[in-house]
Amino acid sequence: MRWLPQSSVPDAATGYWREAHLALLETDPLSKCQRVESLWACVTGGDWNPSCPGEPGLLACGRPGKPELVNPGQLPRRGLGSLEGRQALVHAIAHIEFNAINLGLDAALRFASMPDAFYVDWLSVAADEARHFLMLNERLQQLGASYGDFPAHNGLWDMAEKTAHDALVRMALVPRVLEARGLDVTPGMIERLKQAGDEQTVSLLHVILEEEERHVAIGSHWFRHLCQERNLEPESTFENLLLRYFDGRLRGPFNLPARKRAGFSELELERLLRMEA
Repeated sequence: MRWLPQSSVPDAATGYWREAHLALLETDPLSKCQRVESLWACVTGGDWNPSCPGEPGLLACGRPGKPELVNPGQLPRRGLGSLEGRQALVHAIAHIEFNAINLGLDAALRFASMPDAFYVDWLSVAADEARHFLMLNERLQQLGASYGDFPAHNGLWDMAEKTAHDALVRMALVPRVLEARGLDVTPGMIERLKQAGDEQTVSLLHVILEEEERHVAIGSHWFRHLCQERNLEPESTFENLLLRYFDGRLRGPFNLPARKRAGFSELELERLLRMEA
């Protein structure tokens, strides 16, 4: 992942869009969350300019020097019966939420000529993810650890770079595949944490699970919007993108009720089950 200094924000980007750029490029996690919170307050207060210039070449975002980024296969597996295991789990989720802040900001900056509601939606996602990160960061500190103490992988941002060329592809593959995976795995994590007696983390994950469902639904909405604009059939388009980017294989099990509420059609759910690796 590349990082650009704040001086790299285009001179033409003023006001609202300059603040969005600065939030994206901010490297300190707490400062990034503060910037997003202030930006979202401006949006909800009506003090913003929805004329998005788009930055097709922007592939940089701000992140701290830690955690160390490694391949997913290099991450050790830890049981939740130990304190270290629970620390590592909360750290992994916090890292996902931190990346999701950047994803929301990037979507709101990158794709020009979308309806105003598109930018509002993705900034609302960034604001939610910032709040989630702060919740998890506080819980991590309660457990005696800090963000950056454990290695992490970069899968979410890697896919952001692969889908930077097309809003339709981004909507299909980031919220509807990678973020939707959270809908699948979080209920299992909640049950394991309950068995470990960690009710505080369980309560946080319930909040995150409910709100992430809305984020996936936003992706579904704009994916279908773009398919309609381009006269594409959504189900076959989604399946073709899964074949192209994931070799037609996705890991299950799938949280079918949550995915249905998040905008997956019955046909899409049937095809997902057939693709289960």
